[in-house]
Amino acid sequence: MSKVSQRILLTLALLVGLLSGTASVRADVKGWLEWRGPHQTGVSTETDLPETWKLHGENDLWSADIQGGGTPVIANGHVYIFGYGGEGADLQEIVACFDAKNGKKLWEHRYSDFISDIVYDRYAIGSPCIDPKTGNVSVITSAGLFLSFTPSGKVLWQNSLMETLGRLTFTNGRTGSPFIDGDFIYFRFLTGNWGGDSPGRDRFYAFDKKSGKLVWASAPGDTPKDPSFSRPWFDWYNGLRVMYTGTGCGNIVALNARTGQPLWRYPVSAGGFSSSIILYKGMLIGIHDDENLNSPEIGGMVAIRIDGKGTPAEAGAPIVPSSVEVWRNRERTVSSSPVLIGERLYVTNRTGELACVDANNGKVIWRKKLAPDQLHASPLYADGKLYVPFQNGLFYILRPGESDCQELEKVQLEGRCIGAPSVYDGRVYVLTTKRLYCLGKKSHRGKAPAWASEWKVTPGATVALQIIPQEVLLRPGEKVDFTIRGIDANGFVTQVFDSKLAKWEKYIPPTARVRSNMSASVNENGELVADSAALPSAGAFMATIDGFKGVIRGRVLPAPPQKEDFEGFQTTETSPFDGGKFAYPPLGWIGARLKWDVREVDGNKVLAKTLDNVFFQRSTVFFGQPSLSNYTLEADVRMDGNRRTKSTVGLINQHYLIALQGNAQELEITSTPERVKTTVPFKITAGTWYHLKTRVDIAADGSGIVRAKAWARGEAEPSTWTVEFKHKDAHKVGAPGLFGFAPQSLFKCYLDNIAVTPN
Repeated sequence: MSKVSQRILLTLALLVGLLSGTASVRADVKGWLEWRGPHQTGVSTETDLPETWKLHGENDLWSADIQGGGTPVIANGHVYIFGYGGEGADLQEIVACFDAKNGKKLWEHRYSDFISDIVYDRYAIGSPCIDPKTGNVSVITSAGLFLSFTPSGKVLWQNSLMETLGRLTFTNGRTGSPFIDGDFIYFRFLTGNWGGDSPGRDRFYAFDKKSGKLVWASAPGDTPKDPSFSRPWFDWYNGLRVMYTGTGCGNIVALNARTGQPLWRYPVSAGGFSSSIILYKGMLIGIHDDENLNSPEIGGMVAIRIDGKGTPAEAGAPIVPSSVEVWRNRERTVSSSPVLIGERLYVTNRTGELACVDANNGKVIWRKKLAPDQLHASPLYADGKLYVPFQNGLFYILRPGESDCQELEKVQLEGRCIGAPSVYDGRVYVLTTKRLYCLGKKSHRGKAPAWASEWKVTPGATVALQIIPQEVLLRPGEKVDFTIRGIDANGFVTQVFDSKLAKWEKYIPPTARVRSNMSASVNENGELVADSAALPSAGAFMATIDGFKGVIRGRVLPAPPQKEDFEGFQTTETSPFDGGKFAYPPLGWIGARLKWDVREVDGNKVLAKTLDNVFFQRSTVFFGQPSLSNYTLEADVRMDGNRRTKSTVGLINQHYLIALQGNAQELEITSTPERVKTTVPFKITAGTWYHLKTRVDIAADGSGIVRAKAWARGEAEPSTWTVEFKHKDAHKVGAPGLFGFAPQSLFKCYLDNIAVTPN
């Protein structure tokens, strides 16, 4: 980038600050801190970078033995990687730190997958992000463990998002990256949580970056068709800090980044957006590879104005009209994200071409065939060159021109390229599914750029309370304190209140279908305390200070022993699907609502799998504390079906799924379908009740034994376990849960008399 261009960018940044009432503050940490880089575009202003690369030769600085599918991030001389290693049941994802100069590994942490649908080696398809103020490193594993570390590798906090927020899992394994803006760390994923957040949605979450506590959750779109891993773009608009991105329901959306309030959405495709959005001259530019809503064509790159006014919709944000669309072309890509250089966009499309697009009008200026195809990997631009990885492991260094690009280097790397390269202090880093590579000039003379500035805001008058954490999970007798701060109309913090000043009251949202209160109260210190003898409960509280209000919600889940026979539920609701009478499942059970209901079967009230939505044919439910260990979980279970097709039902014990597979006629123990799995034959008759009993025991050396037995209800319990599985690196903790699978939503499965007891 020329000095003139840099001055123009700086002037524009200062103008944005003045117009929005903000001032910039230089970041403290130096490096490439998240996968899209300092300008959110995959572009660096760094110079004196290599244009040739010979493995084990010229400009090949070092490589390290770690596998992964994301982007290396760099901070203060360290390279942080989200990768994986090991084989079979011992495969684990790795968060690792390397010395940027020589590739020496400085520290690592390993985490096992659990209760996921991931196939093959689709692990670590995501990247860490680094806090520009503290250098702390955060990442999310494929199993949904949200982790934060100090630069030296000390764990600061962690949260199992599958068990606390209902994060869903998919076979492709892609996790994406957290992203930091100000004091917030954000992440987005498909969830089916509890209560009003039960419907499956592509939700955005903001956490306090220091504590990991939830600040807000938002679902700006409609029912999703795919998971999306589009990295949001942050910018200022009319005094708001705004987050723009694509969603799993095929929309481009805008949210208030400080409160999560959905501002507007524009439906584009029938499937999800996984490529990252680019903001250019008041337009958002996105690309996808699914069916368009306004034409029968598949895929496309589209540009829309950000100043549209939306019309309220039944779900999600208001919808802006089609008049906001500026241009559209027929470029397609699965999840490769474009880079923006001046007025030119460069993107690798699904057929393995590099396309140069005029960002003003969408016209394709030129294309160059480079590989057979492309899936996820994205280009990097720096020092007048494009560094372009491909799915098949080809890596190019190219110099783009007006009508073509010059090939400077072509290297075949070991493994597949799924992420994007990164660059800092003269070194370019590339991670493949086999190795981490570092290339650069040994006598680099360029100057490493600083990270983008943060912004300080002058807030307006207080209009509401923002309470942290916004959602809590307690045991009986446990308590939690809150940070209560005032926010202005744009969501910026005005002041921090003494939590003792708050007046608290139990609150039932007017839209609640299940009217329930949390078994808890607030003490004189402003702490929420769960009742000591509380049964499972869920609900909300409203706090008021000086007339300003804020709401939190929470659950109380007791430790074992627990039992649920559903006889206390009143089946007074009428199903619009089959006309039968039902009751909603327990409010505080993660992932239960809409996928299960309580029905009367054979004279008893039982939990039944719903069939009205094929999208919910598979369902995982959690109903206990994620920190539980060494317990026995059992229940009565039943599968419906015919000679060809039967449902499947199971129990989740400490991150292990123990299921009666109706079609396979097997009793199965699994945690990941291709790695931790063992089965034994078991004859299953549709319509027959069985009793399923599971137990997990963890030894002092970290190994464990998972045991299960099943027998027809009413018969004597077998004296021996039907199946056992020994796991060298066993899951140490995990919430109890349930599983149901109704193939094509044809046949129900049922559970009753669920019991959890300590071993």
